[in-house]
Amino acid sequence: MECTNGIAIESEWFMKINLGKQFGRYPAGRYLADGPYNGQKFREEFLIPALKGTADEIEIDLSDARGLKSSFLEEAFGGLVRVGYAADDLIRRLKFVSRDPSLVDEIHEYIRAQDQDKDL
Repeated sequence: MECTNGIAIESEWFMKINLGKQFGRYPAGRYLADGPYNGQKFREEFLIPALKGTADEIEIDLSDARGLKSSFLEEAFGGLVRVGYAADDLIRRLKFVSRDPSLVDEIHEYIRAQDQDKDL
């Protein structure tokens, strides 16, 4: 397994990011000014590079992260739509591992909400 920018690359078509182990166990906040483990930083340093790669499926393991708040999740994942990624493509490519299935639903809601806001 190769590692690029802290992102584990399993194969040309599959990539895995462990949020708690590779980014921060207690991610919080929306913007860079909110602390070292904020949603903007995770989006810019992990999600966007992964999406620019060749992997068709990107698994994001949320299991080792604690206290995931809406501000972090919305900025990291909803923010992808605001910077130009298509919601349908994100829903298709981003797969989540979580002990709490409601977190996955919440992330999908943030992605879809930003897509709807683009149409207004």
